[in-house]
Amino acid sequence: MLAFITMFCITSAEAQLTDLARLEYSFIPSTRSEDQYTRIRAILNYPIKIKDKDYLIVGGEYNRIILNLEEDYPFNTNEINRLHVIDLSLGYTFKCKNDWRLGLKINPRIASTLTQELTMDDMFLNGGVFAIKDRTDATDIKRPYRLVLGLTYNTTAGVPYPLPFVSYYRRVNAKWSFSAGVPKSNLKYFFSEKSMLQVFAGLDGYFVNIQQPMIVNNKVVNSISLSVAIGGLGYEYCITKHLIAYSYIGYTFRLNNVLRNEDREEVFKLDDLNAFYLRTGLKFKI
Repeated sequence: MLAFITMFCITSAEAQLTDLARLEYSFIPSTRSEDQYTRIRAILNYPIKIKDKDYLIVGGEYNRIILNLEEDYPFNTNEINRLHVIDLSLGYTFKCKNDWRLGLKINPRIASTLTQELTMDDMFLNGGVFAIKDRTDATDIKRPYRLVLGLTYNTTAGVPYPLPFVSYYRRVNAKWSFSAGVPKSNLKYFFSEKSMLQVFAGLDGYFVNIQQPMIVNNKVVNSISLSVAIGGLGYEYCITKHLIAYSYIGYTFRLNNVLRNEDREEVFKLDDLNAFYLRTGLKFKI
């Protein structure tokens, strides 16, 4: 179950390891602009044991994105100041030989401004297949590790074929561990098993349908997307064995917030000034 929860969560939009529940707040202010980006995120995953080593995982995630666009834009920004991304997830995993585990995941999504009734333009389908080798609890090796290999398909990415996925984690010794992959990589230092500091780099973003299309530069805008690359420092503290508080502070090395037409071509670029980044929250892990 631990291995699949890892796979199940690591493939969500900036997913985290072994989370059963999470409540999170993110904020990107701008020192040279009046615009601000805020996100409130809630995640819940529930494993159901099917056989001795087979599990069905049911999950859900809600993102409420608030765009405070205060700059002087040549259009009415009211239609895009509140965005919603709602994910439902269904996954299945089973144990294989030599410590390998296979899993698959289907992820229906609603990504919309939700100002009108839902249509097919608001709905997307994502998913993936994965192979996981998890030796993080092994006692016969000095440096426990976890390797995840897979193929993912995301209809909001604009690429009409599956993309490879690789993630590798290793605990080097009592004080250090590292994780390499996408959407996040980090180097972590353990003050103790309850207190950890890390240097991280990661990717984040969204793609959302605009239910009431706007006219911008004499072109019809049907969607909005954000892609951001972030680096910085993070701190985690284990309140209990399973409940963890965390906070990350960093800087956006790339921020691309774009209005797009029905062919997903860029029509207008919103404020793209890099800025400081804050993310904090609580998570419950197995």
